[in-house]
Parts: sequence; structure tokens; C-alpha cells
Amino acid sequence: MGDKRPGEFELIAKYLAPLATDPGSLALTDDAAVIPSWPGQDLVLTKDMLAAGIHFFPDDPPAAIAAKALRVNLSDLAAKGAEPKGYLLGLGLPGDWSESFLAEFCQGLKAEQETFGITLYGGDTIRSPDGFFVSITAIGTLPEGTGVRRSGAKPGDAIFLTGTIGDAALGLKLRLKPELAETLQLSDADRSHLENRYLVPRPRVKASGAVRNHANAAVDLSDGLAADLAHICEASGVSARVDIEKLPISKAIFSVITKDAAELGTCIAGGDDYEILACVPAERAEQFAAELKAAGVPARQIGEIAEGERKVDFLQGGRVIDFAAITGFKHF
Repeated sequence: MGDKRPGEFELIAKYLAPLATDPGSLALTDDAAVIPSWPGQDLVLTKDMLAAGIHFFPDDPPAAIAAKALRVNLSDLAAKGAEPKGYLLGLGLPGDWSESFLAEFCQGLKAEQETFGITLYGGDTIRSPDGFFVSITAIGTLPEGTGVRRSGAKPGDAIFLTGTIGDAALGLKLRLKPELAETLQLSDADRSHLENRYLVPRPRVKASGAVRNHANAAVDLSDGLAADLAHICEASGVSARVDIEKLPISKAIFSVITKDAAELGTCIAGGDDYEILACVPAERAEQFAAELKAAGVPARQIGEIAEGERKVDFLQGGRVIDFAAITGFKHF
């Protein structure tokens, strides 16, 4: 017989209550958190769910799964210009869950809380009929009325992109087809970089102030550059023009594209980048770039917003490239 596993309330007390350090969480002894309001502040709430076999591999390290679950939510907050405060946690545990898995998962949460200065406010645990899943509602704040939405982009805005794109999408391809690394002649270092970019996103929390102060519209890239920029265009009633020669790519992606140019499409359509795409008035572009640099966030202008048909054009040498088949990730 295996070790006896704790019941729900024992599980909460042993593993989750130590993460709930804010007094408003009531040490997870009640059904809801009571969080004092912040005068002159708006609350920003976002939720993402991750399921084994869809958003992460069942054999991924538990701490890495915890990190990804939190970070994809923090990325949403950053794109709104919000500062993270805490989160609510929902866990679906399969019938064969182990205490060692949960212990490692919660150690991962603890490390992320310390990194980003957040706390657990509460949540729920249930039995899952088909694999582990985790649902997180992240809570942030920003000065009243300053939240950045998808719908504010205006013709003439400069389009900025933080970090690099395509790493996570290619990292996923490598996880699904390990032999691809040899085909693309990837070094061990490049392969590790790409796989880690898929496994553990890098939310641009330090960019939130610059986004809040300067951007007309912003979104984090979860579904891919093509899809998420199209979301901004649709919501704002504008079009966008992107110069593919200005797209920020890593050394690993550059190495791949030189061997297989078709992988550029993976960079443009692939999801899981969790970088910030921001539309900034031209007269504020220089200041926006300067604030991101001061915050240690790499960023580059990749195009501009224009009047038009609520579509995204990708250009090379001033000519539109046919990426009609590129749509980005779809959940259903």
C-alpha cells in the first residue's frame, strides 16, 4: 500500500495556507478572501487555465508547471499596465496524484511569489477525471482609469514588441519531434534555450509602468503575433503594417531560419511567447522605448498602425508578403 494522502483540508493547511501571507486571505480558513480596497486604484483581474497534455506536458517538472501557470497570468496583467498583487488558485487533481508532486508544485509557487512579490489569496481543489489542471485568477492594481485595452489603437501609432518571438513555438515543436533538433542542426545550447522558452515564459512585469503611461493599446502574445495583433486591429477598427525584417528573433531562431526559411511562419503564427505588443503614439515612442530600456526590458518597433480594413499586413522590402494561411493558436 502506498502512503496515505492528505484530505482536502489537510492538504490546504499543509501546502497552500503557507502561501497565503496576506491577512485578507484568512489563512485559507474561509470560502473567500476579504481584501482591503486601494484608494484611487482599479483592480485588474485575469484568469488562465492550463491542462496537462494541452498547455504543458504531463511529465514536465511540477515546479515548472506552477511557474508557467502563474506567469501566463502575470503577463496579462503587465499588458494592461497593472502591478501584480496576488492570485486565486484552482487545482484539479487526478486520481493518481502524489503528495510529492504537490509538494514540488507548491515549492514552485513559493519561488514565483518571492520573485514577483505576490501572495495566494484563496482558491479551491477538486478531483479531476482526466489529468492534472490548474486555474489561476491573478489580481493586480493600477491608478484609477489608466488600464490599457485592446481597443485603443489609433492610426499612426508605433507598434512595439518586447523580447523575441518564435522561441516558445519552436520549443514546442522540438518537444513533439525531438529529431527536429538534428534536422535543423541545433546546438545543445540553442535547443535548451528554445525548450525552456516554451516551458517557462518570461512575463514582462517590469514593462507595466511604461505600457500604462504611454500605450494606446496593448496585448500579451499568447496566441501568436499574427493572431494577437489582429485582435487589436479588430477591437480598434484599424489595420497594421509589420516589417518582418524588424521582428526581434533570438540567435537560436536566426540559426533555424537560415536553414529553413519556412520556420519564419512558425515565429509569426506560433503562440506562447508571452511578450507584450504595444501600440504607442508616435510622439511618445522615444520615451516609451527609453522607459523600457531603463526597466531592463528589451523592445523594438516593428511597424505601425494605419487606417483600413482591420487586417494585418506583413511586409518585406516594402512589399506585402502572403501570410494568409497564418492564423495563430485557436483554443477550439
